[in-house]
Amino acid sequence: MIHFVLLVSRQGKVRLTKWYSPYSQKERAKVIRQLSGIILTRGPRLCNFVEWRGFKVVYKRYAGLYFCMCIDSEDNELEILMIVHHYVEILDRYFGNVCELDLIYNFHKAYYILDEILIAGELQESSKRVVGRLIDAQDSLVEVAKEQASLVRTIIAQATK
Repeated sequence: MIHFVLLVSRQGKVRLTKWYSPYSQKERAKVIRQLSGIILTRGPRLCNFVEWRGFKVVYKRYAGLYFCMCIDSEDNELEILMIVHHYVEILDRYFGNVCELDLIYNFHKAYYILDEILIAGELQESSKRVVGRLIDAQDSLVEVAKEQASLVRTIIAQATK
């Protein structure tokens, strides 16, 4: 099981967090501080797995972001690395070569994509094509809602004149 997902920049700024196990706000801040300190100081040639508090933290650096997932000690690290890579590939497809700014300004999309891939800390969907279709369907629903809201605003504006 995946206990949490962290996306941290090279400067130590948290860009995305998703918690699948209960942690208090104080514990979350402590976990983020500890893990970002451990991961950011590791050399690029070292292994992408870290033993931490009886768990394993699997991380991978893509451009300026570290994608980290905390798993149980008996879980398969390579499978989690593949999930991380799968998530990054879907982000790349959606944003067209994803960068840190895409995640800052469109964090809701990054969360939505993550929620389509993982549910309750387990892999939900492994097909990039299916996830892509779901994201496109969500985007079209948002566009329809925006058009309807614009139409309603126009009707209200005309009615109040």
